[in-house]
Amino acid sequence: MKKLALLILSILILGSCNQPSEKNNIPDSEIAETEDYWSFEGRDDQATGGIKMIPIETPKGTFNVWTKRVGNNPKMKVLLLHGGPGMTHEIYESFDGFFPQEGIEYYYYDQLGSYYSDQPDDLSLWDTARFVEEVEQVRKALGLNEDNFYLFGQSWGGILAMEYALKYQDNLKGLIISNMVPSIPDYMKYNEEVLAPQLPPEVLSKIMKYEEAEDYSNEEYLGLIVEHYYPKHVIRIPPDQWPNSINRGFSHLNPDVYVTMQGPSEFGVKGDATLKNWDVKDRLKELTIPTLSIGAQYDTMNPKEMEWIANEVQNGTYLHCPNGSHLSQYDDQEHFFPGLIEFIKKVDKDS
Repeated sequence: MKKLALLILSILILGSCNQPSEKNNIPDSEIAETEDYWSFEGRDDQATGGIKMIPIETPKGTFNVWTKRVGNNPKMKVLLLHGGPGMTHEIYESFDGFFPQEGIEYYYYDQLGSYYSDQPDDLSLWDTARFVEEVEQVRKALGLNEDNFYLFGQSWGGILAMEYALKYQDNLKGLIISNMVPSIPDYMKYNEEVLAPQLPPEVLSKIMKYEEAEDYSNEEYLGLIVEHYYPKHVIRIPPDQWPNSINRGFSHLNPDVYVTMQGPSEFGVKGDATLKNWDVKDRLKELTIPTLSIGAQYDTMNPKEMEWIANEVQNGTYLHCPNGSHLSQYDDQEHFFPGLIEFIKKVDKDS
């Protein structure tokens, strides 16, 4: 979660018409379902290809947030909450390779302050409770309800998803918490006691020197983390091979939102960041809706705590990504997507 701000800087461094149609081999019923899934006919977002700018009421006025629908399914609709805070929907473009063929409708969404949405210059808006109300307004505008609404949140989006569910779980059909633990103090402890010591001693010593001096923009500090930390715990792909969607998303991050809520450090939530003491461990047992918790072996978040979430809620399932890190939708797709899709379809079948 905390490791995403640095990527802005690191990225800067760094068939013919004559062939018979395959449709002839598909049953008419499946052809109809496929055509319905991709059809925009009769939809109010047809002219924009699924994009809607949704007005959001806030204590500081009305602003617009960007959403984009992919597919049509009246029973399975997934709203994607990106991380950061201040990241963009672009880090989920890998979903295009997996959800459509399963008939799952999903919504890209840039939260207020993020690149494709309005970016008001008011730090008081970067508040978790306000973001919860923003999600509720987006839900209503998109027509999502307890019969079809799955909320997916990863990293900071996982915090937002938990907070939303604790207030509005009656509006949900299913909840997915991906790569996020229920306590920032616990995340800090895991980072300091487990992950940091895995670094080469001389590297850790240099990083901590800059941490202690609060010299977070130092080029050597940033370079050490990009070289030694990110490829192990954020996305287990060499930086020069990162997908274009990742590069675009990270380059579009809004630092004002990020630093206000997460702080400037790459080694934990520090200073007066608003998420510094966030913790909902004692409340998760209130959740009764079907809940999937996704953890990864090499994540910045302790996978054991992700498994604990699944056991703490009243109707939980755990998905482990043995080859993944913080962005498992890219570095462990063989486990991430089959498990996620299986959960969504099972909840739908059981409802």
